[in-house]
Amino acid sequence: MVSKILLKLKSSSKFVNLILIAAVSFYLIVCLPKPAYAMHIMEGFLPLEWAIFWWVVALPFFILGLRSLTRITKATPELKLLLALAGAFTFVLSALKMPSVTGSSSHPTGTGLGAILFGPLAMSVLGSLVLLFQALLLAHGGLTTLGANAFSMAIAGPFVAFWVYRLVMQTGKQRLAIFLAASLADLITYLITSIQLALAFPATTGGFIASFAKFAGIFAVTQVPLAISEGLLTVLVWNWLSSYGREELKMLNLIKPEG
Repeated sequence: MVSKILLKLKSSSKFVNLILIAAVSFYLIVCLPKPAYAMHIMEGFLPLEWAIFWWVVALPFFILGLRSLTRITKATPELKLLLALAGAFTFVLSALKMPSVTGSSSHPTGTGLGAILFGPLAMSVLGSLVLLFQALLLAHGGLTTLGANAFSMAIAGPFVAFWVYRLVMQTGKQRLAIFLAASLADLITYLITSIQLALAFPATTGGFIASFAKFAGIFAVTQVPLAISEGLLTVLVWNWLSSYGREELKMLNLIKPEG
């Protein structure tokens, strides 16, 4: 009798979790889109020297990421499907393009989940491939600005997510760690984008500092609700994974110890 009740409660919680995922997704797609401010930086927008600079900075992370992915897939080929899920999650969330300041757009990033699962180097590859496909298929971002967009979204964001998760997990609060990791990965992406735009286009009066303050101040208005929504959605997806991908999470040593 008790086991039947527990089974019913478990099934009910799974259903509620799916409903919540759908609700947050609906909010991100329908309710939240409005004139906003941030990244991807569009094709040809950055001066050539800055476009080359960010390509040079991003490439070493991509190469190290390829090595990381190779190790993961060779050691645990069973995780390939979960890798694909992490990439798809990033693709879908970051494709929710919202018009923004000239030469840019605003959207969630979706990189926090993959960084928690596989580490930031693996996400540097998955995130860069997502940006490449979006540039080629959706005209979202660009090839010349791919290095800059990859550094902000596929490198800086995942590294912040990974270390925030590790830090907060010392308290034993896994869902809080996931929420903060995903939210801050989103925010740091736009902070880096602000820096990139300020370096490329310093203000006539005040230079880099004034330009950065302007971009970051504008971005903060819309990125805070975006980041909170992404954090909540990532926690809900984690709950779903805990139910349906438990074995994979055990392989990654990410299941929270009971008791």
